[in-house]
Amino acid sequence: MALKCGIVGLPNVGKSTLFNCLSNAKAQSANFPFCTIEPNVGTITVPDPRLEKLESLVNPEKVIPTTMEIVDIAGLVKGASKGEGLGNQFLANIRETDAIIHVVRCFNDDNIVHVDGSVNPVRDKEVIDLELQLKDLETIEKKITSLARVIKSGDKDAVKENDLAVRIKALLETGKSVRALEMDENEREIVKSFQLITSKPVLYLCNVEESSVLTGNQYVDQLKEAVKDEQAEVMVIGAKIEADITELETYDERKMFLDELGLEEPGVNRLIRKAYELLNLQTYFTAGVKEVRAWTIKKGMTAPQAAGVIHTDFEKGFIRAEVMKYDDFTTLGSESAVKDAGKFKVEGKEYVVSDGDIMHFRFNV
Repeated sequence: MALKCGIVGLPNVGKSTLFNCLSNAKAQSANFPFCTIEPNVGTITVPDPRLEKLESLVNPEKVIPTTMEIVDIAGLVKGASKGEGLGNQFLANIRETDAIIHVVRCFNDDNIVHVDGSVNPVRDKEVIDLELQLKDLETIEKKITSLARVIKSGDKDAVKENDLAVRIKALLETGKSVRALEMDENEREIVKSFQLITSKPVLYLCNVEESSVLTGNQYVDQLKEAVKDEQAEVMVIGAKIEADITELETYDERKMFLDELGLEEPGVNRLIRKAYELLNLQTYFTAGVKEVRAWTIKKGMTAPQAAGVIHTDFEKGFIRAEVMKYDDFTTLGSESAVKDAGKFKVEGKEYVVSDGDIMHFRFNV
């Protein structure tokens, strides 16, 4: 699944530091490699402890985790919607992503200059929101103009699209993002075709100092209050701490460092999993002596669609799926034990895959 999360934010908020920490995920575990596709695009693995458990039970020749793409997008400035700074490039890059990780500065440090001279996460968020909303307003106005011509020909679908576009325009003019609009499933599909930036799901990432990593601070509280009516999550991370973790060479050193901070794992691991959820993705597994592998699918996919992620022929010639639940397999210890317990299921074309399903597909082409 070639889905991307874009990391956005004002200059000097810790965006690039976080991207570099993600790029060094391999330093946290040999199972989490990283490779560069372009200078600002990284393919990173999604940390999943279930793979290690499956490996211990199956003892395969190799283990292949699932991956996702993170894009480090140039810092945004006021006026970007009109082409200021790297505005046009920024907006083109962000339009190509499927979800947004919005990094907000929530720490004081006189050595790191803030572009607006003071730390104010709510103001910073609103600067970026406004630029994105202005760009969407420009896009939707062009859409309404083009739909007007189609409506004259009597196209009923165009009338529906226009009604939705007019609602979106009114919402944007009040300073709200498109994701705040109440929509049914059909309308969501129409909005996707509009390619609006503020319709994308967003995760606000508060970059804090070391002392605030566990509990947050007043800046985090201010941001949470400001976004409480949005369909968005807020996560706290310390980019400087994450950078320090990547400098440590051994697992024991990293474990000791995390223990001292009261953290169970590096924040980038949580961030990667959150980004995965933000993209509405889930994982199923295939498990055999040749390989144990995690596969990425969108939530709600049926068994044939999931099979198609492995190979299109699997979907075309789908016959059935043999399914074991992860918890059943790891509790009972083997496929034969799952069968003996009556928990081995054979599912057809209508089966909706659950996160963590262990699957084997029968197909004919």
